[in-house]
Amino acid sequence: MTCQLLVLYHSRHGSTRNLARQIARGIESTPNCEAWIRTVDDIESEGDAQDPIITLDELKSCDGLAMGSPVWFGNMSASLKHFWDQTSSLWISGDLIDKPACVFSSSSSLHGGQETTLQTMMLPLLHHGMLIMGIPYSEPKLHTTQSGGTPYGATTVSHGSNNLTKEEIELAQNLGKRLAVTALTLRGS
Repeated sequence: MTCQLLVLYHSRHGSTRNLARQIARGIESTPNCEAWIRTVDDIESEGDAQDPIITLDELKSCDGLAMGSPVWFGNMSASLKHFWDQTSSLWISGDLIDKPACVFSSSSSLHGGQETTLQTMMLPLLHHGMLIMGIPYSEPKLHTTQSGGTPYGATTVSHGSNNLTKEEIELAQNLGKRLAVTALTLRGS
């Protein structure tokens, strides 16, 4: 049986979406794992979503979650927070307890609040009883990156461009692989 991992993100300008795609590649490089890339409704604009909008049933049935947001004043985006504010039914029933999760983020500058944004995204996941994982320092690129990448999760620094650096790509893919392997282990595969 295939392990189905949800890569959920909100992206206004494409950097977070590009990071989501790299995490999905890492997931799908793991045998017996499939990535579902989903986004949330953008509550502040009328743009066309480039990926399907998440449903509560998809969140309930996934085997693990990678969640990403752009940095908005050191916090997750309002659209992503709005989605989580609608998950009380899953919290009451405990549907996400003991599922592995990780977070990722993008900012336009190096000191734009990436780590605080990653931490704010962890809060609803912890309330749902999910198992949070980051990027361990055994990842060599975490020691040398001059762009994105933190022990809290994968990140990118756009500097006005949606292009990811080689370090950002490698760290995101490896985080996806780590999530997939952990989900498989927890399922007993």
